[in-house]
Amino acid sequence: MAALTPISRTPVSFYLPVVAAAGAFAGMLVGNAKDSLLIGILVGAAIMAAIAYIATQVLSNEKLVRWGLTTLVAVAGFAMSGIPGAVVGGLFGWFFGWFTFWLYEGRYRAKVAPYLTPGQVLWHFTFRVICGTIFVFLITPILVVMPLSFNAENFFTFTPEMLRFDPAGYSLKHYKDFLTSSDWQNALRNSLMIAPVATILSVSFGTLAAIGLSQPHVPFRRAIMAILISPMIVPLIISAAGMYFFYSRIGLQGTYIGVVLAHAALGIPFVIITVTATLVGFDRSLTRAAANMGANPVTTFFRVQMPLILPGVISGALFAFITSFDEVVVVLFVGSAGQKTLPWQMFTGLREQISPTILAVATILVVVSVILLTVVELLRRRSERLRGMSPG
Repeated sequence: MAALTPISRTPVSFYLPVVAAAGAFAGMLVGNAKDSLLIGILVGAAIMAAIAYIATQVLSNEKLVRWGLTTLVAVAGFAMSGIPGAVVGGLFGWFFGWFTFWLYEGRYRAKVAPYLTPGQVLWHFTFRVICGTIFVFLITPILVVMPLSFNAENFFTFTPEMLRFDPAGYSLKHYKDFLTSSDWQNALRNSLMIAPVATILSVSFGTLAAIGLSQPHVPFRRAIMAILISPMIVPLIISAAGMYFFYSRIGLQGTYIGVVLAHAALGIPFVIITVTATLVGFDRSLTRAAANMGANPVTTFFRVQMPLILPGVISGALFAFITSFDEVVVVLFVGSAGQKTLPWQMFTGLREQISPTILAVATILVVVSVILLTVVELLRRRSERLRGMSPG
């Protein structure tokens, strides 16, 4: 790539410190793994600053620098940690090669408003870096658990064979154990018996509550809404203890009905919130028109109102199902051995016997949750299109 005149480039005093800061972060990760945190930070910052200066002031060829740096860092990573280190090193090298020229050539300003001040541009990207960092720290434990579920050994750590990507280090035996173990299958059956029924109750009561509270003539709407969504705000351990003492007085503690009602109470707030959000854009003249045509309230609800708020109802149902299916604290208080659910079995396995089958079950639950949340997002977009809030 032909070099431009130095006048059109970003000043060295700007991009070198930024690249050095990114190198310090990468050095922090490597140094922490090698028990040399401070040295890793200093060396990472110095090396990346020097490479950025040579790449821009001497070579000035982005493609050459990017692939050369990718190869160099990949080789260094392989020397330190084998194939995984080479993969991570190659990704870091490619990123730093792109990042250096992205700053040096001023491409970072291409998609921001031209009138923004340097401070505003800095905050624009700093905010995205903060959000990305939070996302990485939230998603990393999940990404670690998933490959561990294929461990051929009964360990909760990566074996040398797994780190070398040796096929002998990977196995489906933990998934086989989940599918053949009577304890795990009983727990799965209990979860599938409790969660759908609790979801139906949550959707029924939550939808009716949301429709009722959306009416302007209902007194104390805010207070009632605060009470109904309180299970989302009150710490779960407090709700579980309260349910235990209440259910033990009325004979529901340790019963299937008690667990279903407890999970329904936890799921109702999600249904109320999603349905209420859908009702914000609902045209109430449609229900009045249906009444003028002779339709009774029940017919009006199912033929006019329900089709329009259905995306919100389904979204609330999915959230209620996930809440019930993944919940463990309340079922420990109000359930019995006969209602041992999948999360309860996982908790028991962690406390009594460390079994890697837990990792396989966790991976399955993560996949199911991702699928359900994807459906929720698709329904949300469909709801916005129906209400004219976004283009089709």
